[in-house]
Amino acid sequence: MKKLFVIKIGGNVIDNEAALDVFLQKFARIDAPKLLVHGGGKIATRLGDKLGIESKYVDGRRITDDATIDLVTMVYGGLINKKIVAVLQSLGCNALGITGADGNLVPAEKRPVKTIDYGWVGDVKAGEMNGQTWSQLLEAGFVPVLAPLTHDGAGHILNTNADTMASSVAVCLGQQYDVRLIYCFEKKGILADIEKEDSAITHLNKENYTSLKAAGKLFAGILPKIDNAFAAIDAGVQEVLIGHADDLLQNTGATTTGTLITH
Repeated sequence: MKKLFVIKIGGNVIDNEAALDVFLQKFARIDAPKLLVHGGGKIATRLGDKLGIESKYVDGRRITDDATIDLVTMVYGGLINKKIVAVLQSLGCNALGITGADGNLVPAEKRPVKTIDYGWVGDVKAGEMNGQTWSQLLEAGFVPVLAPLTHDGAGHILNTNADTMASSVAVCLGQQYDVRLIYCFEKKGILADIEKEDSAITHLNKENYTSLKAAGKLFAGILPKIDNAFAAIDAGVQEVLIGHADDLLQNTGATTTGTLITH
């Protein structure tokens, strides 16, 4: 099967224009089918502050009320997405900016209210994703750039976790491609010691993940990424890598740096 790289960029890299430019130059040089999923929460928060839209969180998850869904639609689907597309086009990469709502590429539903009402937040319906539409875009030579927005089927945009969207797309395309899902951020990988930047764990499986988690060795912010990674592996994705944005090109090769997650 043909190799495909599903790459998610977020964290401090999105917020730093110089770092993002360096990352996009490397992304454009990947000589294989690829697609990019991006976040942008901090930029949405900053712009919201300027517009008088208060950001509300519960356990680190954004509450998306009526004003906030308008804000994140503008920021994720407009400002960030189209800036990335423009830079990639300047680098000879035929990027196509989309959201999960476009072409119903990422079906979702509004998160049901249990103890907390998250508002206009979407949960991906992974089982309903259409791999054929995705592969048609890739085979036509487009490089999809996916913003973390979906829709509820009733005319409402939904704010959706970018890590989960990347994992769902990787699983969907794992039927037709040999997929490596890469989560890029500002650390060298999953660190064995949060105080030491050079302590990245090179290989992680469920057994040593469970041990590290039980020992309290992993910082809380990385746990959702790891859980998404194992969800992708369990659903048939061959490899998931968590690593530094600067190491992207090396991490698309045979000898990786960062944390490689396999069965």
